[in-house]
Amino acid sequence: MDYAKPVIFERLTKVINGKKSGISKSVNWQGGGSFIFCELAKANQEYIDKINDAEESKTLLKIWRSMQDKAFISYKVDIKAINDNVAKFEELPLEDQKRFLIEILDKNMLYVPYSEIDDADYNISDEDKKLNHKFYGGKA
Repeated sequence: MDYAKPVIFERLTKVINGKKSGISKSVNWQGGGSFIFCELAKANQEYIDKINDAEESKTLLKIWRSMQDKAFISYKVDIKAINDNVAKFEELPLEDQKRFLIEILDKNMLYVPYSEIDDADYNISDEDKKLNHKFYGGKA
């Protein structure tokens, strides 16, 4: 949630600097400490971002072709039926095309699960893998 990042950073920085408000005031917090911010590696969220940024149907069709190879599409979706009816898809208004493509994505796979970080397709850096293993209590 990109909109939350600046708000959270600002609030945590104020707490570390000893700002007296909320619970900090109640417990007489004097400041100090630090925090670490980690971002999730995107999986299907990458496609949602691309779909939302698309400005024409032609771009959405390219995204759809890519989704068929790399995205996690809901098991309920009949990919062949969509491809057989692509002309009907092209007749839809752009916003409806976007909504449709987003709807068929598996929302449980918006981000890369920890169990999949070693999959080369995700291109997770060795440094990020090490941090994840350390976080989850495994070998770093």
